[in-house]
Amino acid sequence: MKILFGIQGTGNGHISRAREIVPLLQQYGELDLLVSGTEAEVALSQPLKHQFHGFSFVFGKRGGVDKWATYKRMNLWQLWRDVHNLPLSQYDLIINDFEPVSAWACRVQKIPSVSLSHQCSFVSPNTPRPKRWNYAEWLFKYYSPTTHHVGFHFDRYDDFIHTPVIRSEIRSLQPTNAGHYTVYLPAYDDKTLVKYLSQTTNVPWHIFSKRQKTPYQTGNIHIYPIDNLRFNESMASCEGLLTGGGFEGPAEAMYLQKKVMMVPMTGQYEQQCNALAASKLGVPVINAINAHAILHINNWIESNHRVKVDFPDETAQIVEKLVKQYTRPQAV
Repeated sequence: MKILFGIQGTGNGHISRAREIVPLLQQYGELDLLVSGTEAEVALSQPLKHQFHGFSFVFGKRGGVDKWATYKRMNLWQLWRDVHNLPLSQYDLIINDFEPVSAWACRVQKIPSVSLSHQCSFVSPNTPRPKRWNYAEWLFKYYSPTTHHVGFHFDRYDDFIHTPVIRSEIRSLQPTNAGHYTVYLPAYDDKTLVKYLSQTTNVPWHIFSKRQKTPYQTGNIHIYPIDNLRFNESMASCEGLLTGGGFEGPAEAMYLQKKVMMVPMTGQYEQQCNALAASKLGVPVINAINAHAILHINNWIESNHRVKVDFPDETAQIVEKLVKQYTRPQAV
Protein backbone atom coordinates (compact mmCIF):
# COMPACT_ATOMS: atom_id res chain seq x y z
CA MET A 1 0.00 0.00 0.00
CA LYS A 2 1.20 3.52 -0.80
CA ILE A 3 0.42 6.43 1.52
CA LEU A 4 1.00 10.16 1.06
CA PHE A 5 1.18 12.38 4.13
CA GLY A 6 1.01 16.14 3.44
CA ILE A 7 2.23 18.33 6.32
CA GLN A 8 1.98 22.07 6.91
CA GLY A 9 5.38 23.73 7.39
CA THR A 10 4.31 27.02 8.99
CA GLY A 11 5.25 26.98 12.64
CA ASN A 12 6.66 23.94 14.41
CA GLY A 13 3.53 22.25 15.74
CA HIS A 14 2.56 20.35 12.59
CA ILE A 15 6.07 18.97 12.07
CA SER A 16 6.39 18.07 15.75
CA ARG A 17 3.14 16.08 15.64
CA ALA A 18 4.20 14.43 12.37
CA ARG A 19 7.39 13.18 14.05
CA GLU A 20 5.11 11.03 16.20
CA ILE A 21 2.70 9.97 13.46
CA VAL A 22 5.13 9.15 10.61
CA PRO A 23 6.62 6.00 12.22
CA LEU A 24 3.09 4.72 12.87
CA LEU A 25 2.03 5.23 9.25
CA GLN A 26 5.17 3.48 8.03
CA GLN A 27 3.88 0.28 9.63
CA TYR A 28 1.05 0.12 7.07
CA GLY A 29 2.90 0.56 3.79
CA GLU A 30 5.22 2.69 1.72
CA LEU A 31 4.98 6.26 2.98
CA ASP A 32 5.81 9.40 1.00
CA LEU A 33 6.11 12.72 2.84
CA LEU A 34 5.17 16.14 1.49
CA VAL A 35 5.82 19.44 3.29
CA SER A 36 4.81 22.93 2.19
CA GLY A 37 5.50 26.17 4.03
CA THR A 38 8.52 28.22 5.02
CA GLU A 39 8.42 28.99 8.74
CA ALA A 40 9.35 25.78 10.63
CA GLU A 41 12.63 25.23 12.48
CA VAL A 42 11.83 21.62 13.41
CA ALA A 43 12.54 18.99 10.73
CA LEU A 44 11.47 15.42 10.11
CA SER A 45 13.98 12.61 10.46
CA GLN A 46 12.75 10.93 7.27
CA PRO A 47 13.47 12.18 3.73
CA LEU A 48 10.79 14.16 1.89
CA LYS A 49 9.29 13.06 -1.41
CA HIS A 50 7.96 16.57 -2.12
CA GLN A 51 8.73 19.99 -0.69
CA PHE A 52 6.74 23.02 -1.85
CA HIS A 53 6.70 26.73 -1.16
CA GLY A 54 3.01 26.42 -0.31
CA PHE A 55 0.93 29.23 1.15
CA SER A 56 1.91 30.38 4.62
CA PHE A 57 2.18 33.52 6.74
CA VAL A 58 5.32 35.13 8.15
CA PHE A 59 5.59 35.84 11.89
CA GLY A 60 5.90 39.51 12.75
CA LYS A 61 7.83 41.15 15.58
CA ARG A 62 5.02 42.91 17.45
CA GLY A 63 2.63 40.11 18.22
CA GLY A 64 0.97 39.51 14.86
CA VAL A 65 1.50 38.44 11.27
CA ASP A 66 3.94 40.41 9.12
CA LYS A 67 1.45 41.09 6.31
CA TRP A 68 3.93 42.75 3.95
CA ALA A 69 6.50 39.98 4.31
CA THR A 70 3.72 37.42 3.86
CA TYR A 71 2.56 39.14 0.68
CA LYS A 72 6.10 39.36 -0.71
CA ARG A 73 6.68 35.68 -0.03
CA MET A 74 3.46 34.58 -1.72
CA ASN A 75 3.75 32.83 -5.06
CA LEU A 76 0.23 32.00 -6.15
CA TRP A 77 1.31 31.00 -9.64
CA GLN A 78 3.73 28.43 -8.19
CA LEU A 79 1.00 27.21 -5.84
CA TRP A 80 -1.37 26.71 -8.80
CA ARG A 81 1.29 24.80 -10.74
CA ASP A 82 2.16 22.59 -7.76
CA VAL A 83 -1.51 21.76 -7.16
CA HIS A 84 -2.10 20.82 -10.80
CA ASN A 85 1.17 18.92 -11.30
CA LEU A 86 1.21 16.76 -8.16
CA PRO A 87 0.74 13.07 -9.16
CA LEU A 88 -1.64 11.28 -6.81
CA SER A 89 -3.17 8.33 -8.66
CA GLN A 90 -0.62 5.86 -7.25
CA TYR A 91 -1.67 6.46 -3.63
CA ASP A 92 -4.13 4.26 -1.77
CA LEU A 93 -4.45 6.70 1.14
CA ILE A 94 -3.79 10.43 1.28
CA ILE A 95 -3.56 12.10 4.69
CA ASN A 96 -3.30 15.82 5.25
CA ASP A 97 -2.25 17.99 8.19
CA PHE A 98 -3.57 21.38 7.06
CA GLU A 99 -1.38 21.31 3.95
CA PRO A 100 -2.92 23.11 0.93
CA VAL A 101 -1.03 21.67 -2.07
CA SER A 102 -1.96 18.02 -1.55
CA ALA A 103 -5.47 18.92 -0.33
CA TRP A 104 -6.31 20.98 -3.40
CA ALA A 105 -4.59 18.48 -5.70
CA CYS A 106 -6.93 15.82 -4.32
CA ARG A 107 -9.91 18.09 -4.88
CA VAL A 108 -8.87 18.85 -8.48
CA GLN A 109 -8.29 15.16 -9.22
CA LYS A 110 -11.45 14.09 -7.33
CA ILE A 111 -9.51 11.81 -4.99
CA PRO A 112 -10.63 11.40 -1.36
CA SER A 113 -8.32 12.60 1.40
CA VAL A 114 -8.31 12.64 5.19
CA SER A 115 -7.51 15.56 7.49
CA LEU A 116 -5.44 14.49 10.48
CA SER A 117 -5.03 17.86 12.12
CA HIS A 118 -5.95 20.29 14.84
CA GLN A 119 -7.50 22.71 12.34
CA CYS A 120 -10.10 20.24 11.07
CA SER A 121 -11.62 20.17 14.57
CA PHE A 122 -13.19 23.50 13.57
CA VAL A 123 -15.44 21.63 11.15
CA SER A 124 -17.54 21.01 14.25
CA PRO A 125 -19.75 23.88 15.46
CA ASN A 126 -19.12 22.60 19.00
CA THR A 127 -15.45 23.62 18.91
CA PRO A 128 -14.97 26.86 20.91
CA ARG A 129 -14.57 30.09 18.97
CA PRO A 130 -15.45 33.74 19.57
CA LYS A 131 -19.16 34.53 19.19
CA ARG A 132 -18.54 37.08 16.47
CA TRP A 133 -18.11 35.42 13.05
CA ASN A 134 -14.71 35.95 11.47
CA TYR A 135 -13.77 35.72 7.79
CA ALA A 136 -11.02 33.28 8.82
CA GLU A 137 -13.75 30.62 9.13
CA TRP A 138 -13.35 30.44 5.35
CA LEU A 139 -9.70 29.47 5.85
CA PHE A 140 -10.71 26.54 8.03
CA LYS A 141 -13.06 25.42 5.27
CA TYR A 142 -11.10 26.13 2.09
CA TYR A 143 -7.39 26.43 2.94
CA SER A 144 -6.93 22.68 3.03
CA PRO A 145 -10.23 21.01 2.04
CA THR A 146 -10.55 17.25 2.54
CA THR A 147 -13.35 14.70 2.33
CA HIS A 148 -12.86 13.16 5.81
CA HIS A 149 -11.75 14.53 9.18
CA VAL A 150 -9.87 13.25 12.22
CA GLY A 151 -9.27 16.16 14.57
CA PHE A 152 -7.35 17.04 17.73
CA HIS A 153 -8.15 19.62 20.38
CA PHE A 154 -7.86 20.30 24.10
CA ASP A 155 -11.12 18.41 24.68
CA ARG A 156 -13.39 15.99 22.80
CA TYR A 157 -15.85 18.53 21.45
CA ASP A 158 -17.25 16.10 18.84
CA ASP A 159 -17.13 12.40 17.98
CA PHE A 160 -14.27 12.85 15.45
CA ILE A 161 -12.15 15.03 17.77
CA HIS A 162 -9.47 13.49 19.97
CA THR A 163 -7.28 14.90 22.71
CA PRO A 164 -3.81 16.14 21.67
CA VAL A 165 -1.00 13.99 20.32
CA ILE A 166 1.64 14.17 23.03
CA ARG A 167 4.97 13.11 21.56
CA SER A 168 6.70 10.07 23.05
CA GLU A 169 9.73 12.22 23.84
CA ILE A 170 7.49 14.44 25.98
CA ARG A 171 5.70 11.52 27.65
CA SER A 172 9.07 10.04 28.62
CA LEU A 173 10.25 13.21 30.37
CA GLN A 174 10.44 13.37 34.16
CA PRO A 175 9.12 16.84 35.06
CA THR A 176 11.08 18.84 37.62
CA ASN A 177 10.95 22.46 38.76
CA ALA A 178 14.12 24.52 38.47
CA GLY A 179 12.16 27.76 38.98
CA HIS A 180 12.55 29.31 35.53
CA TYR A 181 9.84 30.18 32.98
CA THR A 182 10.04 29.03 29.37
CA VAL A 183 8.92 31.39 26.60
CA TYR A 184 7.93 30.65 23.02
CA LEU A 185 6.41 33.73 21.37
CA PRO A 186 7.63 33.73 17.74
CA ALA A 187 5.49 36.74 16.81
CA TYR A 188 7.56 39.00 19.11
CA ASP A 189 11.16 40.04 18.64
CA ASP A 190 13.71 39.44 21.40
CA LYS A 191 14.07 43.13 22.30
CA THR A 192 10.37 43.49 23.03
CA LEU A 193 10.32 40.38 25.19
CA VAL A 194 13.45 41.40 27.10
CA LYS A 195 12.10 44.93 27.63
CA TYR A 196 8.92 43.77 29.33
CA LEU A 197 9.87 40.47 30.95
CA SER A 198 12.80 42.18 32.69
CA GLN A 199 10.18 44.28 34.51
CA THR A 200 8.44 41.26 36.02
CA THR A 201 9.07 39.51 39.32
CA ASN A 202 12.72 38.55 39.48
CA VAL A 203 12.58 35.01 38.08
CA PRO A 204 14.73 33.43 35.34
CA TRP A 205 13.28 33.41 31.83
CA HIS A 206 14.28 31.08 28.97
CA ILE A 207 13.23 32.71 25.68
CA PHE A 208 13.37 30.53 22.56
CA SER A 209 13.79 32.85 19.59
CA LYS A 210 13.20 32.38 15.86
CA ARG A 211 15.66 35.19 15.17
CA GLN A 212 18.61 34.35 17.41
CA LYS A 213 21.39 32.05 16.14
CA THR A 214 23.56 31.94 19.27
CA PRO A 215 22.48 31.92 22.94
CA TYR A 216 23.12 34.90 25.19
CA GLN A 217 22.03 36.26 28.56
CA THR A 218 20.93 39.67 29.75
CA GLY A 219 20.17 39.94 33.46
CA ASN A 220 17.75 37.19 34.47
CA ILE A 221 16.80 36.45 30.85
CA HIS A 222 18.40 33.72 28.73
CA ILE A 223 17.78 33.79 24.96
CA TYR A 224 18.23 30.59 22.97
CA PRO A 225 17.81 29.74 19.28
CA ILE A 226 15.05 27.25 18.51
CA ASP A 227 16.29 23.77 19.35
CA ASN A 228 13.90 20.88 19.96
CA LEU A 229 15.98 19.07 22.60
CA ARG A 230 16.91 22.19 24.54
CA PHE A 231 13.32 23.45 24.45
CA ASN A 232 12.00 20.12 25.73
CA GLU A 233 14.54 20.17 28.56
CA SER A 234 13.65 23.76 29.47
CA MET A 235 9.91 23.03 29.46
CA ALA A 236 10.31 19.83 31.48
CA SER A 237 12.19 21.69 34.21
CA CYS A 238 10.30 25.00 34.16
CA GLU A 239 7.73 26.47 36.52
CA GLY A 240 5.54 27.58 33.63
CA LEU A 241 5.28 28.20 29.88
CA LEU A 242 4.48 31.62 28.40
CA THR A 243 3.46 30.94 24.85
CA GLY A 244 1.32 32.02 21.92
CA GLY A 245 -2.10 30.76 20.94
CA GLY A 246 -0.81 27.61 19.31
CA PHE A 247 -1.96 24.12 20.13
CA GLU A 248 0.84 21.57 20.56
CA GLY A 249 3.05 23.63 22.91
CA PRO A 250 0.34 24.51 25.44
CA ALA A 251 -1.01 20.94 25.28
CA GLU A 252 2.42 19.46 26.07
CA ALA A 253 3.00 21.91 28.91
CA MET A 254 -0.40 21.12 30.44
CA TYR A 255 0.35 17.41 30.10
CA LEU A 256 3.59 18.00 32.06
CA GLN A 257 1.50 19.80 34.72
CA LYS A 258 3.18 23.15 34.11
CA LYS A 259 1.53 26.53 34.57
CA VAL A 260 0.57 27.98 31.18
CA MET A 261 -0.21 31.52 30.06
CA MET A 262 -1.20 32.17 26.44
CA VAL A 263 -0.74 35.28 24.30
CA PRO A 264 -2.60 34.68 21.01
CA MET A 265 -1.28 36.49 17.95
CA THR A 266 -3.07 39.68 16.99
CA GLY A 267 -5.42 39.10 14.06
CA GLN A 268 -4.77 35.34 13.99
CA TYR A 269 -8.23 33.81 14.35
CA GLU A 270 -7.15 30.24 15.00
CA GLN A 271 -4.96 31.34 17.89
CA GLN A 272 -7.83 33.39 19.29
CA CYS A 273 -9.99 30.24 19.15
CA ASN A 274 -7.31 28.13 20.83
CA ALA A 275 -6.87 30.67 23.59
CA LEU A 276 -10.61 30.74 24.20
CA ALA A 277 -10.73 26.94 24.44
CA ALA A 278 -7.76 26.92 26.81
CA SER A 279 -9.32 29.65 28.96
CA LYS A 280 -12.39 27.45 29.42
CA LEU A 281 -10.03 24.90 30.99
CA GLY A 282 -8.60 27.58 33.29
CA VAL A 283 -5.54 28.79 31.37
CA PRO A 284 -4.98 32.57 31.78
CA VAL A 285 -4.88 34.55 28.52
CA ILE A 286 -3.52 38.03 27.83
CA ASN A 287 -3.88 39.98 24.59
CA ALA A 288 -0.32 41.25 24.13
CA ILE A 289 3.12 41.63 25.67
CA ASN A 290 3.20 45.27 26.71
CA ALA A 291 3.26 47.48 29.78
CA HIS A 292 -0.33 46.56 30.67
CA ALA A 293 0.55 42.86 30.71
CA ILE A 294 3.18 43.07 33.47
CA LEU A 295 0.65 42.96 36.32
CA HIS A 296 -1.09 39.91 34.83
CA ILE A 297 2.20 38.11 34.24
CA ASN A 298 3.32 38.82 37.81
CA ASN A 299 -0.02 37.53 39.14
CA TRP A 300 0.47 34.38 37.06
CA ILE A 301 3.99 33.94 38.42
CA GLU A 302 2.75 34.25 41.99
CA SER A 303 -0.13 31.82 41.41
CA ASN A 304 0.30 28.08 41.73
CA HIS A 305 -2.73 27.24 39.58
CA ARG A 306 -2.23 24.39 37.14
CA VAL A 307 -4.79 22.97 34.75
CA LYS A 308 -5.34 19.25 35.18
CA VAL A 309 -5.83 17.41 31.88
CA ASP A 310 -6.30 13.83 30.74
CA PHE A 311 -4.45 13.30 27.46
CA PRO A 312 -4.17 9.50 27.07
CA ASP A 313 -1.77 7.93 24.57
CA GLU A 314 -4.18 6.98 21.77
CA THR A 315 -2.19 7.95 18.68
CA ALA A 316 -1.48 4.40 17.50
CA GLN A 317 -5.17 3.43 17.78
CA ILE A 318 -6.25 6.62 15.96
CA VAL A 319 -3.86 5.94 13.08
CA GLU A 320 -4.89 2.29 12.86
CA LYS A 321 -8.57 3.21 12.69
CA LEU A 322 -7.89 5.91 10.08
CA VAL A 323 -5.98 3.50 7.83
CA LYS A 324 -8.67 0.81 8.06
CA GLN A 325 -11.54 3.22 7.53
CA TYR A 326 -10.23 5.47 4.75
CA THR A 327 -7.88 3.38 2.59
CA ARG A 328 -9.24 3.37 -0.95
CA PRO A 329 -11.01 0.06 -1.79
CA GLN A 330 -8.63 -0.97 -4.60
CA ALA A 331 -5.83 -1.36 -2.05
CA VAL A 332 -7.71 -4.03 -0.09
